[in-house]
Amino acid sequence: MLTVSGLRKRFHRDAPVALDEVSFEVKEGEIYGLLGHNGAGKSTALGILLGMVYPDAGEVIIGGRSVQREREAALRQVGAIFEAPAFYEYLTGWQNLKVLTAYSGGVDRDLMAETIAWVGLEKRIHHRVGTYSHGMRQRLALAQALLPRPRVLILDEPTDGLDPEGIVEFREQLFELRRDLGVTILLSSHLLAEVEQVCDRVAILKAGRKIYEGPCRGLARDGALFRLATDDIEGARRVASELGIGFGAEAGQFLIPETVEPADFVAALVARGLRVREFTRLEATLEDLYLEVSSQSR
Repeated sequence: MLTVSGLRKRFHRDAPVALDEVSFEVKEGEIYGLLGHNGAGKSTALGILLGMVYPDAGEVIIGGRSVQREREAALRQVGAIFEAPAFYEYLTGWQNLKVLTAYSGGVDRDLMAETIAWVGLEKRIHHRVGTYSHGMRQRLALAQALLPRPRVLILDEPTDGLDPEGIVEFREQLFELRRDLGVTILLSSHLLAEVEQVCDRVAILKAGRKIYEGPCRGLARDGALFRLATDDIEGARRVASELGIGFGAEAGQFLIPETVEPADFVAALVARGLRVREFTRLEATLEDLYLEVSSQSR
């Protein structure tokens, strides 16, 4: 549905490269995360996807149309919340949507009312936007992005400033968009725990380069991580070394490769007279993966 191929961008001759041969693909119906620290290149990549920044090299294809060669046809399939959404403060939410959708030819009144109800703004849509809370502005921005119904939704920090209840509600809305409307979603965020709960796959950028693309959970790790509780950690580490087992970042953590059965490690510990009080597999989080691949890329 969305293919990014070999994007390169440097804003001026003496500046560091903003994007360096960045490529990734978002499949139809997928929720895909774009991650990276400040300055990693996320905003530049999204600007190119939305036709706001022209790349030095590379191309973006959306629904079979090139953003660089067929901008209008490509972006007709896209809705977006990019950077801080801006509205006319003195107009109502309804009036803002009427003005903003008029730029693309206007939207049927019934579809607009249905979308407003779906984002939960029907009780305040005829109030001035200047009276809206941050969460209500985010709802209005989502309504704007969904008018008319896009095939691809691009969201830049969409939960920024939302309270915990608002974040949970927004997460459920993303799942509904995919399930009910078949929308493909590209999500850029710095909230790793939130990305982990909604995204199928992620790409991680660092200094303009893609350093990881794949599932959210830590498949980059070479083996399974376990936590061991015993009275003799040093003795356990000696046994682990003999079996070719590595160590985690904390004392009591052991990285067991696929060639070693975890049960064999426990059996070897018991055979050496060590008491095993706990032996638990640790699930790698997206934060673990992010820190691991960022460290490896240095």
